[in-house]
Formats: sequence, structure tokens, C-alpha cells
Amino acid sequence: MKKNSDSSPTEAGQKTHDAGDPGTVRYGNGQQTGEADSVFEPGLVDAINQVFSEFAFAYHNQFHKAYPDRASIDIAKEYWLSCLAEFSPRQITRAARKLVKSSDYLPTVAALVKACESGLDLFGLPAPRDAYLEACRATSPRSAYNWSHPAVYYAGRASDWFVLTTEPESVALPIFSYNYQQICQRVMQGEQFDIKPPPALGNRHGKKLTSEQRKERMRQLRRQVGL
Repeated sequence: MKKNSDSSPTEAGQKTHDAGDPGTVRYGNGQQTGEADSVFEPGLVDAINQVFSEFAFAYHNQFHKAYPDRASIDIAKEYWLSCLAEFSPRQITRAARKLVKSSDYLPTVAALVKACESGLDLFGLPAPRDAYLEACRATSPRSAYNWSHPAVYYAGRASDWFVLTTEPESVALPIFSYNYQQICQRVMQGEQFDIKPPPALGNRHGKKLTSEQRKERMRQLRRQVGL
């Protein structure tokens, strides 16, 4: 799975086993990596290669004891790829870096899956309910509020500020959580969210919704999240 076959030195100055060759790694259907990449999200194979290269550098002897030859590395990469296919490449590489910083022992695939699953903090994203409470507390103009992450602002805007400030949590939280989840996925895929500063006071125009318009807005939001 590695893009080149250069060996890398260990701390003792010796050469390590190569992390794998893309042309030699095969999947269950017999396809080679180049043909099988299309089955997975773009960049996922590169992410697994990066993880293994980082583990090899960080854990040296542990890594080469677990994966003593090219064949065992290729098999492990195939297995890890199948286990981690539901996550984005950025989730995987950030979770791996976090494990390297916190663990003295070579991480297992289960440890990396767990790190990815609880990985909002890898991107500076608060937990859903914390984000909801932050959105409810935000003061106007909200585009000027000191948000913990822009995703919270955009989830609040998509959920309707009026709903967040007037509806009970049992109604507003599912709406917010749905929108926040969608935006978090986009953040973890690499999309950038910037908050534009509020316009000058003289250029601001507000339009107050009627009672019927607010009710219709609520009906639309509930349909959106399946309530």
C-alpha cells in the first residue's frame, strides 16, 4: 500500500521492513490496491499507509515484532482498512496521532476505531449537547459571538435561533443535533467554515415572522429530522 519502496532507518541506524507496496496488496476479491481504491473513500488507503508509517517510526521494535515481514504488513493493512472504512481519512490520521502521543504501546485496530468514534474533540468540536447549550446561550448578533467552533454557529442557524430560544429542549435538541451532526461530518471531511462578521448597524434589516410563519417553520424542521 505504500507509494514507494524506500526503507526507513530505525533508531539503531538499521533498515526497517518497507510498509508495503500498492501493487502487492490484495483484497478479498483478488483486486490489487490500485483497482480496489475506488471501493473506499478517496484518500483512505493513503491514510492507512500514513498510520502504519507513523506507528513504525514511533514504536520501532514493537511494530516490527508485530509485523515481522512484508506479508504480515500487507495483511494487517487490508484488515485495518476494512475496519476503518466508515471513517474519513482525516479522522483516522488525527486519531492515530493522538494515540501515538498518549500510548507507550503499539495501538490495536480496536483502539484506533474507538479513538475515531469519540473523535469530535480531534477537530475541536464540542459534544452535541454542549454545542446545543452554547447555541441557546449565544447573544445577538450571533455572527459576532465567541463560538467554540464555527460548526456550532452554523448548526444553530440551520436549526432556527427562534426555535432554540423558545422551544423546550425535548423539541429543539433533536433538531439541533441532526444539523450539528451533518456539519460535523463536513468538518471531518476537511470542509472549512468561516463566520462572516455582522454588517454595519445601519445596513441591518430584520423581518419579524408572523405566528403562522413560525408554526410553518417548526413543521418544516420537524419533518426534516423525522419528528
